[in-house]
Amino acid sequence: MRRLPLPWLVALTGGALALLLVGSLATGPMTLSLGESLRALFAGQESGIEAHKLLIVQEIRLPRTLLCIAVGGILGLCGAVMQGLFRNPLADPGIIGVSGGAALGAALAIVLLAPLGQQWQSLLGIGLLPLLAFLGGAITTTLVYLLGTREGGTSVTVMLLAGVAITALSGAVIGLLTYLADDQMLRNLSLWQMGTLAAGKPVDVALALATLVTLLLLFMRDANPLNALLLGEGEARHLGVNVQSLKRRLILLTAAGVGVAVAVAGMIGFVGLVVPHLVRLLAGPNHVRLLPLSALLGAALLLGADMLARTLLAPAELPVGIITALLGAPFFIWLLLKGRRTL
Repeated sequence: MRRLPLPWLVALTGGALALLLVGSLATGPMTLSLGESLRALFAGQESGIEAHKLLIVQEIRLPRTLLCIAVGGILGLCGAVMQGLFRNPLADPGIIGVSGGAALGAALAIVLLAPLGQQWQSLLGIGLLPLLAFLGGAITTTLVYLLGTREGGTSVTVMLLAGVAITALSGAVIGLLTYLADDQMLRNLSLWQMGTLAAGKPVDVALALATLVTLLLLFMRDANPLNALLLGEGEARHLGVNVQSLKRRLILLTAAGVGVAVAVAGMIGFVGLVVPHLVRLLAGPNHVRLLPLSALLGAALLLGADMLARTLLAPAELPVGIITALLGAPFFIWLLLKGRRTL
């Protein structure tokens, strides 16, 4: 199959994302036309547009849309890096245990530290839940990395096994916290574990967007070393790549990105698995093309999933993690069936 040049692919994916962005501003329990949404987006208080429309578009739908774009871009980008690092199209950003650690941190904030969380929010303007979720992911990643690192270098296999073990341990502790939680805590914990973008605050949006831009810039510097790593670690070393330093840097950056995404939006699965594989089919394995397109397509996919979550059971709203799981799980099974001869 002939592949389109990178500028064309970026233009097509970016155009689709722009259309979804406009559609997202018009999507919700209250029906607004595309024209009304655009006018409300750029209008001021003296424009004559009803105040409630300005409020809905500028303070509810726009932050949610931007958070969708940032989180989807982070997950797609980190998924592409993980699949390149492990040289496996079935790899996922949560494979090293960062999602499990972040989930445990959030569960602690919801169940055990709820009163402290309210005080923290009023004093510093940032929620205790995203902070503990990020710290949980960071601590887990550090522990996994230390377990997988020895004098001869970093063992990816040991890191994967350590990630599985720590994820299982985190799940057990979350189960205990779920048993101790009251009804409201249990509801909050369940919604967070299913992923939600409804409560995105300006600080969350700013943090996620800054993380996306920073990760994209840093990962693009390692695009060619990642291409060399696809040939094997030995070949990459012969080409002058410091493989151990590359592994360490990419793993820590990926953990930071996924930790931020989980902290601000909860557990959203399969985006980091599906998006890089689709981009690889369209653009090939070259990470110079793969990384920016994965960020764009990840943002578009999550934004589309969030629009479905808002409309399928309107005026009720589904957690977006359910939509991504319904889309991603069949795709994962298809990948397994397609590659079972080599697994």
